[in-house]
Amino acid sequence: MQISENSRIWIYQANRALTTNEQPIIQQKLDAFVGSWQAHGHQLAALAEIHYQRFIVLAIDEHQAQATGCSIDKSVGLMKELESEFGIQLFDRMQIAYRDGESIKTCSKDEFERLLEQGLVNEETIVFNNLIQNYRDLSTSWEVPMKLSWHQKVFAL
Repeated sequence: MQISENSRIWIYQANRALTTNEQPIIQQKLDAFVGSWQAHGHQLAALAEIHYQRFIVLAIDEHQAQATGCSIDKSVGLMKELESEFGIQLFDRMQIAYRDGESIKTCSKDEFERLLEQGLVNEETIVFNNLIQNYRDLSTSWEVPMKLSWHQKVFAL
């Protein structure tokens, strides 16, 4: 499905990479969900994608129908089901995702602080800003040097 670059998004970050066996099963569940996702009886123009074997991105083009509290709650319910079924964590906001060369790593806030102290990550390290709000930002503001993200306010540079 094509959606507007202004579509509202939610990013759920897994605490580990999804396996090659898990990804198609999860994508199938996501596709079934967005295919029937509604708000007050109106079908939502929605899209669900897995990025880098680690991030689940839900997008809604709210020009067609707006997400409501109940519809958002349903998506959260799906994510909790995925957590349980696949033994992953999708709601741990204290996990930091960053690039280490070509690989993507996650660690706790404390571990990230130690990496900073050791000089293994720095203000140029690419981090994932999962707080972005729209689909366009996936290509412009999601993967950014730490100095350009909210991370620089949390971690002393």
